Amino acid sequence: MRKIFTYILALTFLGAAISFAESPVVNAKPSSGELINKSWAAHGKKDIEATFKYTQELIDLYKDEADKEEATLKALPKAKNEIEDVQVLNDVATAYFIQAESLMRQEKTGEAKKIFKLIINKYPFAQAWDPRGWFWSIKLASEQSVKKIETGSIEVEQKKKVSQLPTKVVLYDPGTEDIINYEKYGEFKNISTRDYKYIVKDQEGLIAAVGEGIYPNTSSVRWDPELKKAQKEKRLEGDIWDFSHSPDLEAAFLKWATASEPQGVRLFYTALILEKSGLIKQALKCYYSIVVHYPASYGWTYWHTPWYVGQAAIAKINFILRNNPQLGYKLEGADIKIINGYDNDVANDIAVTNPGKFVKSGKTDKVTTKPKQDLTKIIKRSGEGKVYAAKYENGDWQLVVEGSPYIIKGITYSPTKVGQSPDEGTQTSWMEDDFNQNGRADGPYDSYLDVDPRKTPTGDFKFMQSMGVNTIRLYHHPGKVDKKVLRDMYENYGIRVIMGDFLGKYALGSGAAWNPGTDYNNEEQKTKMIESVKGMVNEYKNEPFILFWLLGNENVYGYACNANTEPDAFFKFANEVAKIIKSIDPDHPVAICSGDILFLDKFGKDAPDIDIFGTNAYRGDYGFGRLWKSVKEEADRPAFITEFGCPAYAEGKTPEEGEDGQAAYHKASWENIEDNMAYSLGAGNAIGGVVFEWLDEWWKAYEPSIHDTKGLWAGPFPDGFMHEEWLGLASQGNGKESPFLRHLRKAYYTYQRLWR
Repeated sequence: MRKIFTYILALTFLGAAISFAESPVVNAKPSSGELINKSWAAHGKKDIEATFKYTQELIDLYKDEADKEEATLKALPKAKNEIEDVQVLNDVATAYFIQAESLMRQEKTGEAKKIFKLIINKYPFAQAWDPRGWFWSIKLASEQSVKKIETGSIEVEQKKKVSQLPTKVVLYDPGTEDIINYEKYGEFKNISTRDYKYIVKDQEGLIAAVGEGIYPNTSSVRWDPELKKAQKEKRLEGDIWDFSHSPDLEAAFLKWATASEPQGVRLFYTALILEKSGLIKQALKCYYSIVVHYPASYGWTYWHTPWYVGQAAIAKINFILRNNPQLGYKLEGADIKIINGYDNDVANDIAVTNPGKFVKSGKTDKVTTKPKQDLTKIIKRSGEGKVYAAKYENGDWQLVVEGSPYIIKGITYSPTKVGQSPDEGTQTSWMEDDFNQNGRADGPYDSYLDVDPRKTPTGDFKFMQSMGVNTIRLYHHPGKVDKKVLRDMYENYGIRVIMGDFLGKYALGSGAAWNPGTDYNNEEQKTKMIESVKGMVNEYKNEPFILFWLLGNENVYGYACNANTEPDAFFKFANEVAKIIKSIDPDHPVAICSGDILFLDKFGKDAPDIDIFGTNAYRGDYGFGRLWKSVKEEADRPAFITEFGCPAYAEGKTPEEGEDGQAAYHKASWENIEDNMAYSLGAGNAIGGVVFEWLDEWWKAYEPSIHDTKGLWAGPFPDGFMHEEWLGLASQGNGKESPFLRHLRKAYYTYQRLWR
């Protein structure tokens, strides 16, 4: 997601994208990456002469190579590493795109249209890197620009999607057992060690028990009569990943059950399809087979970071059992710890596995009793003032505010008027927006519900208060902060602020250029960042709305900084900054905003003075898995999710179904947070979370007056893609009454029930 207050991109580097390239190297022939970076910079500064100089130089030097790379492709590359393999193609097409955009700015629409059409026809598989963290299709962006030129309007009507009737999976061989007794068919050895293994002794018996598609039953699916039928109907043609979220569940099952993907990955997606088809018991068997046979298996995310399939399978099992109490089982003791699993190198990973056991569950299994008095004794306190983190005798953590436990029920609040965009330098501050000129901020005070015929000004602060929000997350830079608005938000609506400094992310506060970005070994840049933080703390430390301080925004992913290649330097510097904050303000603790649990072990070692571990995490509709336990093991801190969410749009679904999927995702996410709070049955260190986000922002797929539905990157969402413009719990309707109209989605009411 890579954005909180992302209008910073316009203020720090005008231009929609930069090349994902290394620092320029001085030689006779500049790299395409070097030239495209200079092109974007010139375009952002509106320096027309320099823009055409650098773009044309790039095209002249690399056009032939780009044409060759385009000729090797038959479809749009999907994985990040595959996209980067044709970087010259991407840079040349981007250079043409920049030229066309510049011509549009100069109102030379005929020339611009000619270049846009050249891109559409000649480079349909080229993609440009966005500094917010993904690649985007240059062809699609060009098509939108052509539409703007030809029609004089960028207004489009979103068609109502109608779901295709999914075909259900009907198993030819469902197996003979619902819950497999693996000890009956083999032997577990070295449980809870790195030498764990399961030895099959009765292969035929186990094959008969599990049923088709589940290891080691890899053959009976080939006897399924539906397989030949689907092949004859050509329903199995295409890339395996296109079947992951197909409405044709039968074809998807047959495709994945016979796929050549690594066994762990294959089993996970087979289980996912069985689950969608309502075959819950078969799905449980399939997920559990990963834990038993392939606990160390891994796949790769869109960002080319490891995804540990066995850990995800355990989380899925627990999620299914929690939501299907009629099954009468719980999975007890199951755990997979990946030693050395906090970086992107899988070569040295070691799995320590306990497969656990399915045991009968009772009605009282989820009931938690009030803790005994001796367990509420605080044995460690992070923070000296009215806000602090407390560790109890049983090892659990809570955030305490003015003597009472505080659960962060947070949301990212960054309402943007339809048509505004940081990429075009037109986005304004929500604290200052007053389009109806009544002397107060529009979103916080004058928004109204779409179902209200009188359009009664109510305001987002009131809507969020009614939802149960008690916290928003905010950064003190680079935009102006209006203290009066935040004071009113706290005093009249009970909403506090987690105040942050980007700590060099996006090169903010460090004085570094965007490329190569902030260097956490550079003393001059570190001094500037410290001054930025000190300025924040001194300015806001006595404000009653401050909850605590937050450092960074998933810096470990490395965009415009080197925390991904120098994690020790980054975390040691963050720790130094935390100590400085505490010397100025002992009343509020300090948290970090990391990226999932990347380099968590280094955080635990290098940053002992940071009180709270926060992280942006998008793991799917079953919660956050082993995250909480990992934080407790590696860092022993309270933890919260600084950013999580789900689009309300899903390809092939109706708007109502899209909202259902978003609401289900959020419900599962919050319940997982609750399950890991103090005195719960989980890790006991969760202190809440921050939903991303309050309101849809229409600029995130580049054309700010279109509510774009294209998926920007592959991920664990209802249709398999992140639709950046649809993350709000509230929408702006058709955009014609922006910035005032609000449609409250089903997820809003889900939180209203959960939080109030």
